[in-house]
Amino acid sequence: MAKSNEEIANEAIKRALRSLRKRHLSEEGAHASAFAALSRPIVSQGSEWKDKAESLEVELQQCYKAQSRVSEQLVVEIAESRTLKALVQEKETETADLQKECTETRDECVQLKKDLEDKIKALEVVLSENAELKIQLQQMTVRAKNAETENKTLVDRMMLEKMKNAEQLNEANQLYDDMIKQLKASGLEQLARQQIDGIVRRSEQGADAFLQSNIPSTCKHRLQAHEGGCASILFENNSNKLITGGQDRTVKVWDTDSGSLISNLYGCLGSVLDLAITNDNRSVIAASSSNNLYAWDLSLGRVHHTLTGHKDKVCAVDVSKVSSRHVVSAAYDRTIKVWDLIKGYCINTVIFHSNCNALCFSSDGQTIFSGHIDGNLRLWDIKTGKLLSEVAAHSFAITSISLSRNGNAVLTSGRDNLHNLFDVRSLEVSTTLKAVGNRVASNWSRSCISPDDQNIAAGSSDGSVYIWSASKTDVVSTLKEHTSSILSCAWSGLGRPLASADKNGVVCIWT
Repeated sequence: MAKSNEEIANEAIKRALRSLRKRHLSEEGAHASAFAALSRPIVSQGSEWKDKAESLEVELQQCYKAQSRVSEQLVVEIAESRTLKALVQEKETETADLQKECTETRDECVQLKKDLEDKIKALEVVLSENAELKIQLQQMTVRAKNAETENKTLVDRMMLEKMKNAEQLNEANQLYDDMIKQLKASGLEQLARQQIDGIVRRSEQGADAFLQSNIPSTCKHRLQAHEGGCASILFENNSNKLITGGQDRTVKVWDTDSGSLISNLYGCLGSVLDLAITNDNRSVIAASSSNNLYAWDLSLGRVHHTLTGHKDKVCAVDVSKVSSRHVVSAAYDRTIKVWDLIKGYCINTVIFHSNCNALCFSSDGQTIFSGHIDGNLRLWDIKTGKLLSEVAAHSFAITSISLSRNGNAVLTSGRDNLHNLFDVRSLEVSTTLKAVGNRVASNWSRSCISPDDQNIAAGSSDGSVYIWSASKTDVVSTLKEHTSSILSCAWSGLGRPLASADKNGVVCIWT
């Protein structure tokens, strides 16, 4: 165990005192004989020398004491010197560390200076690129403004043309009504129907059998049509034959007069989400959750086209009302596709940010109406695929779009539980229909317009079918037979019956 500085100093003092005593004794022994020899001859002076010796001895003791004090002071100074030496060593070590740290800091400062120069150069490059981008942005902004101005001009011109066409159509309708009244008065109603049908409904077979729509009140047949839900139903054109599609991947044709099944159409690889039929009643097209569309030949009962190209489930389909060739479909891959049914491939694709839930052709077959999840109703040009017009129809997703028989109005239904009738010419809401208990069941709940355009039918999540008067906007009938949410309603082109389908696959025929 190391001794402290104080103990070392005490030992040094003790050694010094012992050395002084030894020296004193040795000197005293060396001078003793001389002192004795001298003391004999001078006995007489003994007392004097004795006094002197005593004084010298006292002086010697004082010298010893002074020497002791000097030794003690020397020890203290040595200890202090050692302490200072250790302190100096510590300072030298700290100085070396500080010099090393200073060198490292200097090197780091040089590296930081180099990095700063590199950053300044990079910043200059970025500033230069930013200036160029600003110039390009200004140019693009000017182009966008010019394009927007040009687009607005074109839209105004298009709307003006549509208004002119609408006025001409109104004049034709008025002429038609005047002719009907005159011919009814003269007793030639049948002849008038044949002549007018050749102009207005030339492509509609069975127009002579057209009847005024009645408001149904009784469930004539309750059909267990499909296993699982039945998402889509429609009637053949001017016929009482009903076509249904369900989650069991089948399409079925029914006789609504007897409630019997006429035929089954197989070949679909997914749930049937929507149906459409050509004007000549030869082909029925199904939109499927398998990302494809399937077209059956009704006379043969087999698939003659499988339309592939969508990347997600196909939720809506419609056929042109002036041609059995063009088909339009919408899928959850944010695309709307136009197909050539004769050639069996896609001829145009529209890509949009909001998924489309429902769509239909205009009466002239040149425009597509589409209803989207964002609640907007959009019009597209079938040839160019360009957006012609857009209107906020509902506050939530649109679930259904139906065109009136005369083509002047389009019905939209939405998840906000409203049913809006738009004037096709101005795209303004002419009628809004709603009911306290009416709740739209899904994003693909289909409503319909009666063939005489006088009534609207829509299903509800409580299993009821609500029927409104389009002119009075009030509920004229509520049909209750279903036990689950209703997904689709369809009205026969002959004016009766009305059909409805629910989530359990049950189809009701109403008369």
